[in-house]
Amino acid sequence: MKPILLIAPFVLLTACGARPAAEPSVTVTDPWCRPAAAGAGAVGCYVTLQAATDDRLVAVDTPVAERGEIHTMSMDDGVMRMRQLTDGLALPAGETVALKPGAEHLMLMGPTGAFDEGGEVSLTLTFEHAPAQTVTAQVRSAPHGAGH
Repeated sequence: MKPILLIAPFVLLTACGARPAAEPSVTVTDPWCRPAAAGAGAVGCYVTLQAATDDRLVAVDTPVAERGEIHTMSMDDGVMRMRQLTDGLALPAGETVALKPGAEHLMLMGPTGAFDEGGEVSLTLTFEHAPAQTVTAQVRSAPHGAGH
C-alpha cells in the first residue's frame, strides 16, 4: 500500500500540470466580396477572423484576380487613404478581427471577370502560423452605411 501512496502525488501533479499550448488555428467567418462589373480595377472583400494563438494574416490569393492584397484605410486631413499592409495583419489570440468596409479589408487587384451579386469567389487566406484556409465568399452589396 505504501508504494501507491508514494506515486499518488506524482499522478496528481501530472494531471494538474501545464496544458499543452493551443494549436495555431484561425476561425474564418462571413467571407464576402462586393459586386463589380467586368473591367473593374479592384474588388473589396471582407471576412471576420479569430485566432487561437497570436498569428498574422499574411496573404490572400484567388483564381479570379491577378493578385490579392491586405489593405487598411485611414483618414488624413479629411481624405480617406488606402494602403497595403505588406507585413500582413496582426491577429491577437482570442480577439475577433473584422475586415470590413472603411477599415482593414482584402483587395483583389485585376479581377479577371465580373463579380455578380449572388455569385461566389474562392479565397485562400495564408497565415504566419496556422494552416492556410480556402473559403467561399458570397458576392453581395455592402450593408447600408458601410464605408468605401
